[in-house]
Amino acid sequence: MTKIFHPLLALIASATDSELAKYVEYLKHENKILRERLPKQVHTTAEERQVLLRYGKAVGKAIEELVSIVSPSTFYRWVRNEKCNKSKTMRPKGGQRKQRELRDLVIKIATETGFGYTRIIGELRKLGIKNISRQTVRNILKEEDIKPGPDRTSDSWTEFLNRHGETLWGCDFFSVKSVTTKGLRDLYVMVFLNLKTREAIVTESTLHPDSAWVCEQVHSFSEQTRDREKKPGIIIHDRDVKYTKEFTATAAKAGIKTNPLPKASPNLNGRCERFIETIKLECLNKFIVFGKRHLDHLAGEFTDYYNHHRSHSERDHLPPIRSIPAECEMVEIHQVNVRSHVGGLVKSFERRAA
Repeated sequence: MTKIFHPLLALIASATDSELAKYVEYLKHENKILRERLPKQVHTTAEERQVLLRYGKAVGKAIEELVSIVSPSTFYRWVRNEKCNKSKTMRPKGGQRKQRELRDLVIKIATETGFGYTRIIGELRKLGIKNISRQTVRNILKEEDIKPGPDRTSDSWTEFLNRHGETLWGCDFFSVKSVTTKGLRDLYVMVFLNLKTREAIVTESTLHPDSAWVCEQVHSFSEQTRDREKKPGIIIHDRDVKYTKEFTATAAKAGIKTNPLPKASPNLNGRCERFIETIKLECLNKFIVFGKRHLDHLAGEFTDYYNHHRSHSERDHLPPIRSIPAECEMVEIHQVNVRSHVGGLVKSFERRAA
């Protein structure tokens, strides 16, 4: 027989009063734990409020102990508003609704700028529109389910990346075990990654990654990119002790700002971390590295392959540095060239020139 009832409903239906009290107590504590994972203020939609009202009114005064997504006073305000809406006609308070053109203008300003009610009023005043109040702007946005300004103007990390585009780079270090005349040693490499195009620049390795070496790599990076149309503007980095005042000064001299990331936030530089994982998994982990020259050769070869030949899902499945190929239905096998990179470790396919 097909199951009709949710297991929780079946459990409640077969429980005694004392058991129900235990179930409710458990669900309250579970809900409390889940609420602590959410922001302090949770905005509900009109449909969600209707669902909460439908089931909340049925439990009466007990809602004061059960409700957690909002305060009990907010829930009672929802109840009062629902009663008022049913008793009123469709005409909104204050007379006739504002003209459709004015409503559309308010919505356009709100969605494109993220301004709050007062700032929207200011923009309307600059356009010569005076016959509209702050409350009217609030009502228009509420009817369109557009949240208040502070929730829309908060800057997200994604918006920050998109705004700075191809001028924003991340940098990070990684180490590789190398066989040297003095035994197994750690060689350190510095990576610069464009967070928009995903182009990578890998520095020469060193056994001693001190401040002087870091400054030298920053200077080399600025020299490699200074003739570009879109020069590096910002470098984001973690709070490693190797990022000293000299590092910041060297970058500033090249016209590049440095932006240290908050503590314990590795995901903010995750794209750079992902490149490090790629070069290790696809290249360096497959070799026994013999010294600095060997590592520099492997890292340089793979970085060239990565930038010009390796497809990237975030770049429309094309390499970070690429030309858009002409579309075609099919390419015959004899028209395809196979190129080997990093000593034949990886291969790429290219259409043969006509």
